[in-house]
Amino acid sequence: YLPHVPRSVSSDSYPPPSHPHPSQAAKSTENPCFLVELHNVCPIKHPSRRASAPHGSPALTFTHLDSDGRARMVDVGAKPTTLRTAVASGRVTMRPDTLQMIVDQATGRATGLKKGDVLGVAQIAGITAAKRTSDIIPLCHPLPIDSIEVELSPVPEQHSVQITARVTTSARTGVEMEALTAVSGAALTLYDMCKAIDKAMRVEDIHLVSKTGGLSGDYHVAD
Repeated sequence: YLPHVPRSVSSDSYPPPSHPHPSQAAKSTENPCFLVELHNVCPIKHPSRRASAPHGSPALTFTHLDSDGRARMVDVGAKPTTLRTAVASGRVTMRPDTLQMIVDQATGRATGLKKGDVLGVAQIAGITAAKRTSDIIPLCHPLPIDSIEVELSPVPEQHSVQITARVTTSARTGVEMEALTAVSGAALTLYDMCKAIDKAMRVEDIHLVSKTGGLSGDYHVAD
């Protein structure tokens, strides 16, 4: 149940007094401090959703919003099925002794890590996360994934573990979100595996490295 709220109110006039003074009413409409809008599921209507684009290029839009600002799943039915790839990366930074424990465990040495094979479990978690992307990100399409590769590499000089995920599919839409979700799932699992000894670990710099295929063309992050 949503109570009735005026479509435009200011911080001076909301909650509204029982008998507002005429000067207060005029003031509230001159410079509203914030906007409250309720309509169905309360979409906020933006004056423009088009981002600037280079001269001669098509205007960029938020494709997951319709003309009224409501969320939608993009219709990809008219797109051709093509080979698409995406690579994403990120890292988990930690204390040097935490990283050393992970390296020691990976080489078969006894450590204080109680949950088992940190890198192996995190790798499987990343693969699983990629396959479940459409269950986690609400407007993603379920895709027939051809392959998922997740690599975790200790980087001693940065006392971190670098995570890279590569996903491929033959579909009508890309797998950028699957690659990013794979990195996120692996990073969070690594944190979970090691949090008993290092709660100050940081998940950092998760980003798309590259993508190929699709009407928007290829993308490679700038060096």
